Amino acid sequence: MFSARVSEYQGNVMLNMCDAELLGRRVGQGSDDHTMHISEEYYGGEIISREKASKLLRDSSIINMVGEKAVALAVELGVGSRDGARIISDVPFLLIFKM
Repeated sequence: MFSARVSEYQGNVMLNMCDAELLGRRVGQGSDDHTMHISEEYYGGEIISREKASKLLRDSSIINMVGEKAVALAVELGVGSRDGARIISDVPFLLIFKM
C-alpha cells in the first residue's frame, strides 16, 4: 500500500507518494538539517493500491516519492531510475520530472 497526494502545479499533475508505513516518520541523522519528515501534510491524502499507484505514476508529470516499494514500482514501470534515487538512512527518495 502507498500513501499519495495529488495536486496541480502550474498546469502539471504533481504526485507525492510514499510507502504507507513511512508516513509520519523522520529519517536521517544528526541535526535537523540532515533529517526529513515524511509528513501527512505532504505525502498523506489517500491510501492507495499498487494498481492505482501505477496509474498515477504513469499519468503524473512531477513525482516526489519516498520508500523502497514506491521507488521499485517506478523503476519497474520505466518511469524512474534507481540511479536517480538518493538514499537517506536506508530510505530511497526519487524526484521525477517528465518533459
